[in-house]
Amino acid sequence: VDTFKTLAARDDVKAIVLTGNGRAFCAGVDLKELTTSPDVLTDGGMGTESPIVVALRDCGKPVIGAVNGAAVTGGFELALACDFLYAAENARFADTHARVGILPGWGLSQKLSRIIGINRAREMSLTGNFIDAERAEAWGLVNRVCTAESLLDEALASAAQIADADP
Repeated sequence: VDTFKTLAARDDVKAIVLTGNGRAFCAGVDLKELTTSPDVLTDGGMGTESPIVVALRDCGKPVIGAVNGAAVTGGFELALACDFLYAAENARFADTHARVGILPGWGLSQKLSRIIGINRAREMSLTGNFIDAERAEAWGLVNRVCTAESLLDEALASAAQIADADP
């Protein structure tokens, strides 16, 4: 959250690339922590929005998600908070909220159906099944599928093109 606030304030930052470190983009919330700290999903109990999703929304800079592996549940919601997505060939997406018994409160229930259509969104949310990068591209969820090795370079090249455009 602090990083996005800092980036939003910098005039020399024109676009941001958000990616995961390691084999996953974001696997979602730690369910064990959720049982002891239920406010981890919200802004401290004062609302239902995720502080990180709010930080991305309020940033004011285009955010490209470079999905390098699994984007699951809260991680999928984080991906949907980006302006558009590139995915590595091994990327996988799933809405498993129903499987773990929590509501998708960070925008997924509205954003997903707008991007991929209501019936596909229903299928993803009601079954909790994963879709791979190829299907995600075919459904319009991701703009481009890249090799794992080229994902970050392609996302950064797109960010550079955005930076060269008139804001």
